[in-house]
Amino acid sequence: MSAVLQAPWGQTEIEGKALRQALGRYPTGVAIVTTRTADGRPVGLTINSFASLSLAPALVLWSLVDRSPNLAAFQEAPHFAISVLAQDQQGLASRFANPAVTDKFDQVAVREAAEGVPVIEGALATLVCRTSKYLTEGDHELFIGQVVRLDARAGEPLVFHGGRFGALHMAG
Repeated sequence: MSAVLQAPWGQTEIEGKALRQALGRYPTGVAIVTTRTADGRPVGLTINSFASLSLAPALVLWSLVDRSPNLAAFQEAPHFAISVLAQDQQGLASRFANPAVTDKFDQVAVREAAEGVPVIEGALATLVCRTSKYLTEGDHELFIGQVVRLDARAGEPLVFHGGRFGALHMAG
């Protein structure tokens, strides 16, 4: 039996641009995470770094770059909400992702959750979470929240893939 020699594959020098391109091959949902500052100002931003962590207890996680001007607001907040966006909410995703928009909530339909955080009206799913913990990993803060309230409706999700917004096209 002869040995099969294989050439090494893949890059071992991982650069930010190459990593971003590779990760862009993985489609994700799009959500807006919201909270309030201690003085009551609403804060929100678009994320696609959202995932389920545990069903029992009900835990979710998301991440925020460590240089975000909103970092302290989320670190200090006892609660945050994640609103999973519908396919027709791309404008909201762009609005909450744009740092040039100073008042992201201006003329946006929101509802106030009992926990004191704004949630986006019309979202496919909304999870209000008690901040369980946050920790620094690399150049991001990971936020873990225990789901204390949820709401969901039928509809098609907004998707992000290859640097663009899109929609799911289900076969069948």
